[in-house]
Amino acid sequence: MRTVRATLIACLVATISLGTGAVTSAARVPTTLAPPSATARSAAPAVPLLVGVRASSHKHFDRVVWEFRGGLPATRMAQYVPELLGDGSGEPVRIAGSAILQLTMFQANAHDESTARPTAPGRVVAGLGNVIEVVQSGDFEATVTYGVGLAKRQPFSLSTLRNPSRVVLDVRKDYTQATRTVRLLDQPRFNAGTPPFTRTVNRRVPAAAPAAAVLHQLFAGPTRAEAARGLRTVRSDATGFTRLTVSSSKVARVFLKGGCNSHGSTFTVANLVRPTLKQFSTVRWVKIYDPAGHTERPTGRSDSIPECLEP
Repeated sequence: MRTVRATLIACLVATISLGTGAVTSAARVPTTLAPPSATARSAAPAVPLLVGVRASSHKHFDRVVWEFRGGLPATRMAQYVPELLGDGSGEPVRIAGSAILQLTMFQANAHDESTARPTAPGRVVAGLGNVIEVVQSGDFEATVTYGVGLAKRQPFSLSTLRNPSRVVLDVRKDYTQATRTVRLLDQPRFNAGTPPFTRTVNRRVPAAAPAAAVLHQLFAGPTRAEAARGLRTVRSDATGFTRLTVSSSKVARVFLKGGCNSHGSTFTVANLVRPTLKQFSTVRWVKIYDPAGHTERPTGRSDSIPECLEP
């Protein structure tokens, strides 16, 4: 026993402090490790907390800003992706646009760790010339991910600002734009049974492909200010569309994606898609197809909806 004890003491005497490189005496080395004190625990660096998301339009670019409390995320990465997937689930996340930029921010949270309540918007409809909407797809294990739905794929830059701490994404819009209208549901009038049940809102869209651009804006829905006035979009379980064609006979064909269900309502996504597309002189009839490619009247010069949009 004495031999073992002597050996342990000799080892302790030879112990080197990793922080200073100094030799520690046997009298100063504790035989057990005490748990960290409350002061030491509180000194641990806090994970930056996302507290705001907003978008704004500038002359040659649209800007999206993520504002943080407690510093900036340690690492930020932005890239184009074919679709927006939920972190952890891997399931597609609904987002409007012909292109998707994904921003991933490491060592950051978008929720209060004590209550699990979100501290920033999960979806922001911007309705700008290129940035259509900004959608959260992940807030897991100190990694926050957002997708930015765009009218058109363009060059972008990622930077940071301080006081307050912000991550800034600037997306170019170096193309000719035009003002077009999107039809939305007027929820108060619909509830009261007082037609007309729709109202138009203006959107800046790429002039070269305005029809597809306004449909993306329709599926994104109203901005916060428009929603405050009672405007809504109706998707009938569709998450967007996969294809839009317009024939020389002025027939537009829209192929929905995701789902398709009227839920027994007489007002469906068709009530918004038809007038939105018919603002163009090149469109007189609109045929809407379900995700499987079916519609009730696929041929001829007439409007058509799939069976899933019947009340």
